[in-house]
Order: sequence, then structure tokens, then C-alpha cells
Amino acid sequence: MTTIGTVIDETGMLLRDGGAFYLRRDSGGRYQLELHRVPVDLVEKRVRVRGTLVGTDLVNADGVAPE
Repeated sequence: MTTIGTVIDETGMLLRDGGAFYLRRDSGGRYQLELHRVPVDLVEKRVRVRGTLVGTDLVNADGVAPE
């Protein structure tokens, strides 16, 4: 289990469910993302997410970029 405060650098598929965004991780599972900007052009595409784990399966994303 990853601890809160851990720096996250992962790849996967960016998904949207209602008003929330998620990363379906290549390594399995998913993270809900707290985003500063909404990357609607990257939804349902492969991305790399960098940020900090701030809760159970919740990442404050510093950046979302196409992979």
C-alpha cells in the first residue's frame, strides 16, 4: 500500500465519470484525480500523471500529459 504524501508518476487511461476524473493505472487499479486544469482533450486516451497521493486512491495531480 502506498502512503499519503508519496510522489506519483504513473501511466494509464484517463477516464471521466460525471464531474470526476480517474486514471486507470497500467499497474492495476485506479486513482481519482484532483486537477488544477481539466484535460478534456485527453479523456479516454493514454496519459502520464504526476502528483502527490493525498488520500486513499486520491492524487493531487501536478500534471497530466499525453503518453
